[in-house]
Amino acid sequence: MRGATTTKQRSGGGTSEQRRARLRLEISRETARLLWEQGVAATGGDQIAEAVGLPTRTIRRHFRGKESCAEPVIMQGVVTLLGVLRRWPRHSSREDHLDAELTASRTGHAEPPVAPADEQLAMRMIRLADTAPALRTAWLMACDQVGHELCAIIGARLDRPPTDLGIRMYAAALAGVDLSESEDVTALARRCAHAIRTAT
Repeated sequence: MRGATTTKQRSGGGTSEQRRARLRLEISRETARLLWEQGVAATGGDQIAEAVGLPTRTIRRHFRGKESCAEPVIMQGVVTLLGVLRRWPRHSSREDHLDAELTASRTGHAEPPVAPADEQLAMRMIRLADTAPALRTAWLMACDQVGHELCAIIGARLDRPPTDLGIRMYAAALAGVDLSESEDVTALARRCAHAIRTAT
């Protein structure tokens, strides 16, 4: 069984909200693995609970259904890209900035905010969302968050308010970039950077 750790061992330090977030992410990782390996229909709540090493009722306290268990890992999937965009200096081209970020990550000079394994799980859930409407809901929620943050990032670069209609249209277009065919985070980041250049 993958989930050999007990809840007490998992909890660690930090506030109760931080512990809850860590537990939700751990459940989400195991759920994403099961959904990808077995398919949505073949994966049940009891299997998820067994994989994490928790009672089924604990899983139900944290999530409204098995598909919603994938939400934290999908949300994790947007953290790296948004972090890269937030750190984009005004004097730097998006190509130079992206290359610098990727080089720093590969050489160990920068710790990625999201583990590559989590990025890959997020991509897989997005691919599954094409055929699983409940998973698509989680992806659309992630897109909504990305859209709001992109408004601020793009607006700042163009010296326009994030509420500007043009900025909101750019952000909406970028938030909807198709990720379903990509498992390569580098290629994905480049595609999004190109989309930003095209939109702005």
